[in-house]
Amino acid sequence: MLLVMTALSLAPTASAAAKKEDKLSITFHIETDATDNPKMIFPQLTNGQTRYFRRLPEVSLKDIATFSPFPSDVEEQYGVVFKLKDGAINRLYGVTGANQGRWLIAQINGTVIDGVMIDQAINDGVVVIWKGVTLADIAQLDKALKRAGESAKKKK
Repeated sequence: MLLVMTALSLAPTASAAAKKEDKLSITFHIETDATDNPKMIFPQLTNGQTRYFRRLPEVSLKDIATFSPFPSDVEEQYGVVFKLKDGAINRLYGVTGANQGRWLIAQINGTVIDGVMIDQAINDGVVVIWKGVTLADIAQLDKALKRAGESAKKKK
């Protein structure tokens, strides 16, 4: 009897976990100082050095208008070009203008995929993940966003 109750109590957890897996998360985080509030930053090994990034993303899935995948230089991996919505374009322009010489990293579903050093302000609203994207990630993107050049909107 105890075994049956335990199995039944785990059933809702299992279905909730399956739904969580299907949910797509794309975030871009800006490098910050190690002395910032420890609850608001996280460490990440980047380019052979531990750097610190803001937990709150500068750009997330809700800020993205369209995407376009492409094969990366790394075998069996892809990159993705993201075109941002108007409000996010201005926000990213300000953040990247003020943080030149720092890193911007990309996460998909909570995993750091790629990063770039900011050498100038991003003023065109285009953000690129150059490598680390899988076909499964692209399939999730297809469900959540429209591809560049598509006219029909995807349901989220």
